[in-house]
Amino acid sequence: MVQLIQERDITLAQLIDEFGLQRADNEQFFSEWQHDLPELSDLEKESLNQVKAEYLHLSRYQILEPVVKMVVLSPLLRLAGFYQPPFYIASEEEVRISSEDEGTIVRGRIDILVFHPPFWVLVIEAKRAEYSLEVAIPQALAYMLANPGNDRPTYGFVTNGQEFQFIKLTKQGTPRYALSYTLSLNCRDDLHTVVKVLKHLADLIRNS
Repeated sequence: MVQLIQERDITLAQLIDEFGLQRADNEQFFSEWQHDLPELSDLEKESLNQVKAEYLHLSRYQILEPVVKMVVLSPLLRLAGFYQPPFYIASEEEVRISSEDEGTIVRGRIDILVFHPPFWVLVIEAKRAEYSLEVAIPQALAYMLANPGNDRPTYGFVTNGQEFQFIKLTKQGTPRYALSYTLSLNCRDDLHTVVKVLKHLADLIRNS
């Protein structure tokens, strides 16, 4: 009997059991988020400082996903160049992944997909403990596993507006993944680092 799982219910344990996913132990597996990062201009830094100030002002009240996209995510993607060729943006794309024996199918909708080339972006509602990044990561990995290409690494980005984390997945042979540290809008220059990493990944994807 085929088991159907909605993406919001998927767990890391299920991805490991059903799809053979493994976490990479080698720190060099995902060095892209730490090395060769570009510098930001003073204008870009000023823009990010404004994003931070606006978010902190609005976060005195409950901030939900649409506001996070508008206030935080949109400026980050713009500064990183994801609104320029060759990238295109889609919203709420349906994805589907099945195990080799068709015993499990994961189906759901991704919040934002930067495609051609693909870069997976998952936004979760802020100010709700049950929607922490830890919960979002299995969802993002399920989407990334559904990507048809196997020859190049796939990158993902999850955020709740206040915290940010990057993901790398390779699917040659056994699928393997690794995570960046959790970066926080409340930590000094972490927001600058987020854009630097986004810029670097955009260049890698663009030139792959």
